[in-house]
Order: sequence, then C-alpha cells, then structure tokens
Amino acid sequence: MSNNDARNGDPITDEPGSHPVGTGIGAGGGALAGAALGVAGGPVGVAIGTVVGAVVGGLAGKGAAEAINPTAEDAYWRDAYTLEPYHTGDYTYDDYAPAYRAGYEGRGSRDGDFDAYDAELASDWERRRGNSRLSWDEARPATRAAWERAERTYPSDRAPGDL
Repeated sequence: MSNNDARNGDPITDEPGSHPVGTGIGAGGGALAGAALGVAGGPVGVAIGTVVGAVVGGLAGKGAAEAINPTAEDAYWRDAYTLEPYHTGDYTYDDYAPAYRAGYEGRGSRDGDFDAYDAELASDWERRRGNSRLSWDEARPATRAAWERAERTYPSDRAPGDL
C-alpha cells in the first residue's frame, strides 16, 4: 500500500502531520527502553515504564519523521507556489511538489549551499519526480527556493560535516 498524501493525513481523522511509521518505531523503541528501566520496580515498574516509554518514544518518532517530511513545508508551498517568479500557468502544484520536496529534504540532510549539491539533485530528479512534468532545468528554481527557505526556517544545529 502506498501513501502519497503529502499532508501526511492521519488514517482515521485525516488531520495533517501523521507519521504512523515514525511514531510506531519510536513507540516500540520507547516501550522497550521504558520496560527495561522499569525492571527495578518489579512488574508494576515494567508496566509503567512500558507505557511512559511508548508515549515518549512515539512523540520522538513522530518528531523525527516530521523533520524528514515536514507537513508545514508542503502547506507553505501549496499556498505560495503561484507567487514565485519561476511559476508558469502551464504547471500545477503537483508538478512543483516533488521539486520542493527535493529542496527541503535535501537541505535537511545536507550542510552547505544549494550549488554544492545541484549536480547530485539533478541526477536524482528522474527518480524523485514522480508524475511531475518539469524537466530538471524547470524544477531547479523551485528546488533551490525550498532549499533556501528550509535553510532560513530550520537552521541547522549540526556541526559542519555531521549528518
């Protein structure tokens, strides 16, 4: 089953920002860690540690997943793309969305300036573009815009070279 919902809609409530895989992985790991820490308190400690660990781990997992595919960025670009200087009426948001995603996800996993990764992003475009009708030359300005917005909006706290 494939989920191409860029809003990451919750499967039950359809609220944006759901990341069931990230949340599930975090909850599972947190539950195990909580259970291990609760062993000193006996069976009640294990039970409490499991529940608390699952909640904390689930929230951490959702946060990590959201950093990788930020719902907020998709919402921003969905509203703003027609105002960008490179936008033409020939293309819809569905054409631009993979370019924006490449930009903000690319910036989220790399340090440095867009130009340093332009060739790498270009070579990945065919794989990432999905149903977009944009060539890389047409997608590049949107990818750069999303990269630069992510750089301004989510400044990295990593040391250079940390990934």
